[in-house]
Amino acid sequence: QVHPVESGGGLVQPGGSLTLSCTASGLEDFYAIGWFHQAPGKDREAISCMGRNHGNMFYADSVKGRFTINRDNAKMTVWLRMDSLKPDDSGLYYCAADILCSGWAAGSDRADYWGKGTQVTVQG
Repeated sequence: QVHPVESGGGLVQPGGSLTLSCTASGLEDFYAIGWFHQAPGKDREAISCMGRNHGNMFYADSVKGRFTINRDNAKMTVWLRMDSLKPDDSGLYYCAADILCSGWAAGSDRADYWGKGTQVTVQG
């Protein structure tokens, strides 16, 4: 069984930074792994993904230039560095894994594995 576990959420002021991490023990390293964001009252959307060999990366337009994804296959851990945070970035952040990033880049919200989410609140 693969159960991604997220950490690193919290309260931060606008313009601040947070780094989320997710460890997916047991996940095979050919999986793409990334992050979804669910703002209050809105649907969950993919915001970033990284393929097996650090290629095939995807960033949603809303986070391009502000968020950076990275992964360590030996530790099966993925990080999301979030800079220049805005109040609209508030919400739950879910770690997820799927075969390819391309589905998420096309708007899909399905994944083979999901974490339970970590809360990020951006407010002054």
